[in-house]
Amino acid sequence: MTLLDAITCLLPRLAENQRKIAQFILENPEKVLNLSSQQLAEVLDVSQSAIVKFSQKIGVKGYPALKLALSEIIGRQQLDDANPHIALHNRIAQEDNLMVVAQKLAMEKNYSITETTKHIDFKLFEKIVNTIDKSQRVQIVGIGGSGLTAKDLSYKLQKIGITTLVESDHHVQITAALTLNSNDTQIVISFSGKRKDMLTAASIGRKQGATIVAITRDRHSPLAQLSDYVLESIAEENEWRSSSISSRTAQNTLTDLLFMALLQKREAKAKSLVMNARVMINRLDE
Repeated sequence: MTLLDAITCLLPRLAENQRKIAQFILENPEKVLNLSSQQLAEVLDVSQSAIVKFSQKIGVKGYPALKLALSEIIGRQQLDDANPHIALHNRIAQEDNLMVVAQKLAMEKNYSITETTKHIDFKLFEKIVNTIDKSQRVQIVGIGGSGLTAKDLSYKLQKIGITTLVESDHHVQITAALTLNSNDTQIVISFSGKRKDMLTAASIGRKQGATIVAITRDRHSPLAQLSDYVLESIAEENEWRSSSISSRTAQNTLTDLLFMALLQKREAKAKSLVMNARVMINRLDE
């Protein structure tokens, strides 16, 4: 997670003055590089000590360290924009040997798992688990890489007796959303939280009275604003990526945890269904 991602995640929990500082940095990172802590304090009408305390709150030693981190982010983005051909995927380069590629992939995926887990609000998570458990039906919506995560979660929930609706075709997603009611839950998976097709499905589900759960990177995204519950999937992905590897890793971290929590909650009945399915499938090979 970059420093800007960390600030975004903290934003809802910040006091008024700290939120003012955070929003200015998020909206004007390049301007911050040219301002001293005193100048930034004057621009925002806060104390200089507030700037220092904010820097420490987001995990850096002080304001100079904050500026250095911002400089690295901006520099990396400018390099990516100027040389989109250098990287094959995120930080993996054409000249990397196979061992280096494997190590970089492992770091990327481990980062997504670790950071996503760190940002889970477990009380909120338990509420989501209870909601899904009590639902008559669960529609799971996703497109592209997120669609693969949606299908995987759907298959897992079906194994433990939860009725799911999953479809990659957007028109069918809308049709299914129109059948939802207050007894149903809709899980919408979108890393950006901005795709029009995902927003359309969520809007319909909300209008029908279903409980909406968003799995997305940004809790302030349009999708998050439409949802009753938001689970943050944290992944470091730049504009040039060959596939949604780290974002799907983050999403799967959350969906696998949902499955395990529901498996625990449903105990013997769920285990029995899983075992019976295994027995029946094994018979196909006889």
